[in-house]
Amino acid sequence: MLSFSLFLTIQSHNYHRSKFIHSANWVTGGIYETASNISDYFGLKKHNLRLIEENKRLRALLFNRDNAPLDSLPADSILIPENPGFVIRDAAVIKNSFSAPKNYLTIDQGEGDGIAQDMGVITSDGIVGIIDNTSAHYATVQSVLNTLTRINAQLKNTNHFGTLQWDGKSPSIVQLVDIARIAPLQTGDTIITGGMSTIFPKGIPIGTIKGFALDVSENYYIINVQLFNDMTNLGHVYVIENTNKEEILELEQSVNE
Repeated sequence: MLSFSLFLTIQSHNYHRSKFIHSANWVTGGIYETASNISDYFGLKKHNLRLIEENKRLRALLFNRDNAPLDSLPADSILIPENPGFVIRDAAVIKNSFSAPKNYLTIDQGEGDGIAQDMGVITSDGIVGIIDNTSAHYATVQSVLNTLTRINAQLKNTNHFGTLQWDGKSPSIVQLVDIARIAPLQTGDTIITGGMSTIFPKGIPIGTIKGFALDVSENYYIINVQLFNDMTNLGHVYVIENTNKEEILELEQSVNE
């Protein structure tokens, strides 16, 4: 009876529900981290070698605004080139789902580490998802393999853009929709983030075109995109903070009003 009363209280009050989710994140985050640490211990050498290679690739892509080597910057704070308003922090994945219609990850960084809702999450290979919820030391990530996820994306070779989403089928294939039929397409073309949001800067790699067809209106393409990331095998990720987000949102709100 007490459990049922507690359930009703949480469901009917936003404040209590928020506190419950916050506490649940803390508890489950600790459990997932313990399990992850045990697994990491037995595969430590392989894990470290992979992390070194991933950092090499990331550092080959990312430089600060003065084009100086990243060795001179703090390891947990890296500026993205041509996007000085964005900062990257690293995190470890301690739980990852990829077989459900709505998949999430849990990472070992939270509010106390500067992580907040609606920050982008990437690896050196491409996008992973968007921060969904946080506790003091952990955060959940709404995966790109989630039927609710919507990300602005474009063709790398042109300025034609659309919306990235997932049909819930293959963990390696997502869909780019709303690309006008006049856009020149070829199998193998690269898809990147479009930069038309406050979450991801323009140019983060997503994947390559595997196939495409016109939708029922025959005015737009539905494009199958082969992800660069292996979403079934994620160890370390990078969380992107847009330090200009509030200023941009305030400006856009003033225009709408």
